[in-house]
Amino acid sequence: MIVSPSILSADFSKLADEIRDVERCGADWLHLDVMDGVFVPNLTFGPVIVDAVNRISDLPLDVHLMIVEPLKYVERFARAGADWITFHIEAEDRPLETIKAIHAQNVRAGISISPPTEVKRLEPFLSMIDLVLVMSVNPGFSGQKFMPSVLPKVRWLREKREKEGHDFLISIDGGINAETAPLAADAGVDVMVSASYIFGSSDRCRAIQSLKSL
Repeated sequence: MIVSPSILSADFSKLADEIRDVERCGADWLHLDVMDGVFVPNLTFGPVIVDAVNRISDLPLDVHLMIVEPLKYVERFARAGADWITFHIEAEDRPLETIKAIHAQNVRAGISISPPTEVKRLEPFLSMIDLVLVMSVNPGFSGQKFMPSVLPKVRWLREKREKEGHDFLISIDGGINAETAPLAADAGVDVMVSASYIFGSSDRCRAIQSLKSL
């Protein structure tokens, strides 16, 4: 299992130390939640922080754009050091163009889907993308309760991948912890994104290893 701690729950007053701590504990990627206060009600950070994290860490940067018109910002986040750029299908009228723009920057492309959105909306793009991020909470804030109702989406994606020979990874984000992660793993998830469960833990190594072992 790939574990991608979300720095949304890190202490930004000592971000370098926080990142080195989860690296030491075996994190595989770092997940960076970019929110614009428009697509979601919260506001976080932009390319400047992605660039700073890139200079702190050698881990792959998993940049999750919860913003309107993500196509406009692909090049900036790629230049800042993103290894993966994931945009929301609900936020972009030109998904194919956005996927091509991400790949043109030699970055891997992902599409995210919010809980109310029908997963079959992603079907035309499954052969072109590198990752699907299934949101298991409504996007915008960490610490929300996991929604098991999204797990059929994961199963559908896994079955489509196996049947049609796609090679995208399936990621999940929202309410992931020791109790909910096994449910996601059983459904077919490859990447666990977790914020408060990891950064809020008194034993981050144990938290990360509990996810990696699934």
